[in-house]
Amino acid sequence: MLRKLTSPFKLRERGIMGMNQRNHSYIGRYNDRSKYPLVDDKLKTKIIAEEAGATTPALIGVIRSQVEVKTIHEMVKDWPGFVIKPAQGSGGKGILVVTEHKDGVYTKPSGSTINKEDVERHISNALAGLFSLGGKNDVAVVENLIKFDDCFEGFSYEGVPDVRIIVFQGYPVMAMMRLSTSASDGKANLHQGAVGVGIDIATGKAVRAVQFDQPVTLHPDTGKELATLAVPHWERLLTLASSAYEMTGLGYMGTDMVLDKEEGPMVLELNARPGLAIQIANGCGILPRLQHIESLGEPNPFTYPSPEERVAYAAKMFGHVNEEEAS
Repeated sequence: MLRKLTSPFKLRERGIMGMNQRNHSYIGRYNDRSKYPLVDDKLKTKIIAEEAGATTPALIGVIRSQVEVKTIHEMVKDWPGFVIKPAQGSGGKGILVVTEHKDGVYTKPSGSTINKEDVERHISNALAGLFSLGGKNDVAVVENLIKFDDCFEGFSYEGVPDVRIIVFQGYPVMAMMRLSTSASDGKANLHQGAVGVGIDIATGKAVRAVQFDQPVTLHPDTGKELATLAVPHWERLLTLASSAYEMTGLGYMGTDMVLDKEEGPMVLELNARPGLAIQIANGCGILPRLQHIESLGEPNPFTYPSPEERVAYAAKMFGHVNEEEAS
């Protein structure tokens, strides 16, 4: 059964962290700005993740200039489905998902179609920085389409569900799953109407679900009961998220991952400025967990626990059952 939590006062009582505190006490303090390019650029993220032995969606190609835009059709001809992303896009903007294509007709997850010129225009906009942080010129990354695991059938509508895990000093401290809806246009973006499901760090099972910050129990499009959601390979996903600390050197970040039907857990993106809606999805604040990790002291590179050890510790300390017993 999903946890219900409706009182704003109760939320404050449970250690909800606000934007200013996040920016000053955690992002500003624990994230070296020189490392931001590693996560702000999806292409660089892919490279460091693969160098660390993590799996990422297969790279089909990169389009770096306007003269290369028309090469997209030849580039994807042998790939049934693909995704085009601006390398420095933010908030899910500028992501074009194509599930199939034939004779210059490209089909999106909704079933609607676009033509060659539409695809080229989208890439041109991405290169011009229309979707990117700061509006700077960008490159377009073309990746293989993720085939999400059958266990998520009915939990997402026209899109791939992803797992966001907040990692602090290498410890996974809070998790949620983002499920696309018709309102979010098949994208896992909470601000656009995706469903956020709080996930128990210890078990990988749903604890609460929200859409537009309001509690929900059923997926709005499929009617699937959200309380039955359980993420397989949970420990592997947590360990992958935890290892992003070594990949990037960032102390406070959001890790976005997916479960591919054939490849298993994959790193999708890393984020140096993760949002705070994950607290609403979980029905509890992240601050006590962050403060607990801070109480462990400064990380010592020679004696610091491994990602596997950090995952085990987080599961023990931050599982919902443990927290409820302690409160």
